[in-house]
Amino acid sequence: MDGKPGASVDMIGVSKSYGGVHAVRDVDFSIRPGEVHALLGENGAGKSTLMKVLCGEVSGYRGEIWIGGRPVALSSPVDAQRAGIAMIHQELDLVPALSIAENVFLGREPRTRLRTVDVRRMVRDTARLLARAGVRLDPRRPVEQLRTGEQQLVTIAKALSLDARILIMDEPTSALSSHEVDQLFGVISELRGAGTGIVYISHRMDEIGRVADRATVLRNGSVVAEFDARSMTAAQASEAMVGRPLHQMFRAGTHRPVAEAEELLRVENLVVIPRRPRAGRRDPAGISLRVRRGEIVGLAGLLGSGRTELLETLFGLGLKGRWTGRVLLADRPVRPTGPRQALRLGFAFVPEDRRLAGLALDHSVLANTVLSVVGRIAKLGVVSRSTEQALTRRTTERLSVKLASMSSPVGSLSGGNQQKVVLGRGLLTEPTLLLLDEPTRGVDIGAKAEIYRLLGQIASQGVGVLLASSEPAELIGICDRVVVLRGGRSVRELHTDGVSEATLLAAAMGEGAMGQGAMGQGARPPGSLGARPEPALGEAG
Repeated sequence: MDGKPGASVDMIGVSKSYGGVHAVRDVDFSIRPGEVHALLGENGAGKSTLMKVLCGEVSGYRGEIWIGGRPVALSSPVDAQRAGIAMIHQELDLVPALSIAENVFLGREPRTRLRTVDVRRMVRDTARLLARAGVRLDPRRPVEQLRTGEQQLVTIAKALSLDARILIMDEPTSALSSHEVDQLFGVISELRGAGTGIVYISHRMDEIGRVADRATVLRNGSVVAEFDARSMTAAQASEAMVGRPLHQMFRAGTHRPVAEAEELLRVENLVVIPRRPRAGRRDPAGISLRVRRGEIVGLAGLLGSGRTELLETLFGLGLKGRWTGRVLLADRPVRPTGPRQALRLGFAFVPEDRRLAGLALDHSVLANTVLSVVGRIAKLGVVSRSTEQALTRRTTERLSVKLASMSSPVGSLSGGNQQKVVLGRGLLTEPTLLLLDEPTRGVDIGAKAEIYRLLGQIASQGVGVLLASSEPAELIGICDRVVVLRGGRSVRELHTDGVSEATLLAAAMGEGAMGQGAMGQGARPPGSLGARPEPALGEAG
């Protein structure tokens, strides 16, 4: 790989406060050329603040930063970029209306001799970068037409275009399929071989042993542990992150047997034929399933299996076209034509991308929490402020949302707390059926345990839950049954008692795929991060 030689980074005694609250306190952190250093911690532990200091996005910090043996002052992202530092953010920073190539080179467009944008060169260079990132996409295609996982790979290609000496990856695999994760790890191997230092932030503990050399754990803004990532166990890392042993993460609520419970939802051979097919979508093409009261049913499937599209259809999103089959809610035929009607029927939906589809980031926690029930709590068109505050307080306390104030912008919260706000808003509607799309995506291990506990409590109250997840362990751990989708069709139903991740993945891939080495990694010891894990199921398109 051509480009700048690698450089060491030493952050010494770095501290940053906001209004008297320490986000980062006296942190020492280093990166060596050709090293992958994992940075772990719950949401709100200080990881993002520390890396934003290194990227020049946060100023006014105390402490020192040395790069290549020399002290530097990073007061802006431009300073960091000049020093050879680039960051792939968890929350995508792409412009939807622009093409892939225009996004990759935004603000750095190559020029012709006449100083016009050299479109041909920009497209050619973008194609090369996409190939390095392991994805085949037309550089001229608008970003808004891409799936979330494809957009994630575009941000990786954009970072590669900067030819950085230090690359920070914040949850880079959160939206990727298992195949795309393998492609990314190949890119990381190439980068480390060229001397690039990489900071790897992830909540997927099984990735750390595959990709990292060292691991540092932050808690409450301070370093609490450092490990050799290749021998670190999930139990060690989890206990360091939350400050206590993490037992019984799955089924932590009061979940009850539901074998004889009343049937709540029945979907019979659901087919959606859109008026205008959209690229990258897999609409239902023959899905049948059922959910009983108090039951948690999972949706499994590889990339493009149609999980997201099924949930959106049930919530009345994007239904422009012919629709066949039947959906019965408590034995009543229903066909939501939009979210408002779906809410009235008793559906609630938590989307996969909370920042894009679930939250108004610039608005307060209060406004986001009560958004779905404003019509219900208004009297003569006027909403009582005290009622809004009481509902928000009850919801945030129930879900243990960490916030400075109900008036704080919801975008200022950590990812896990943002997810809790979206979930809490859905619960305020008192749903009969809760639809969840990747409910723990980008959420730290402590927040995951809290969400699992809450789902168990919700189910114990008789609410049905239909949950799509890309994590086999999550599906097996919290669901009563899992319905496997492939190509927009339901192909298998599995009861989770005694089911292995390998069985679930085999069902998602199709039995014929098993002879091609898809599961050739073998079993890994419980809690061990050192062995290659079974691939995660990919996100739905």
